[in-house]
Amino acid sequence: MLYKKIKKLLIGTNNKGKLREIRNLLPKNIKIFSTSDFNLKSPRENGKTFQENSLIKSKYFSKKTHLFCLADDSGLEIDILKKKPGIYSARWGGKNSDFKRAIKKVYKELYKKNKKWKSKRIKARFVCALSISYLDKKIACVTGKVEGSISHEPKGKNGFGYDPIFIPNRAKKTFGEMKSSQKYKIDHRFKAFRKIKKFL
Repeated sequence: MLYKKIKKLLIGTNNKGKLREIRNLLPKNIKIFSTSDFNLKSPRENGKTFQENSLIKSKYFSKKTHLFCLADDSGLEIDILKKKPGIYSARWGGKNSDFKRAIKKVYKELYKKNKKWKSKRIKARFVCALSISYLDKKIACVTGKVEGSISHEPKGKNGFGYDPIFIPNRAKKTFGEMKSSQKYKIDHRFKAFRKIKKFL
């Protein structure tokens, strides 16, 4: 099979936090490239699901570099906000994906929905779709999820994105307060990676 020959792999993201996390999950015998090695900008993500957007990225970057590409599309779903920000998670931070701004928007939307939201448990989840493509061919596409709730205020400086406001179930700390070694064992990206690693 085609995927058995993966010795070189491009990680299809311009997000440094995602790049670091995915790199740490990958087997050490694979030579890893990043989009910055090729000075590549990200494609327009016009899919309607995490899976579609992940495949848009992995196919686009693979075609540009002629390498196998592993790409991620992930985001935060908040039930009371009808699963928003969802696939627009990065876009809530504006053009520069400023997540401090995105987090403020989450709190603003929660207040709009319910002034007393802080007295309730706001259910949420992180979703990650990982895909591997070679040129136009999809090798695999999987999804991982971690359920949890929204913290009343941002806590912790670790991680990236919405990590400071997400508390996974059965934990007292936000992802932003956890050591990366602790977070990697339970987060959505790790769960997706467990499903896709057999293709590497």
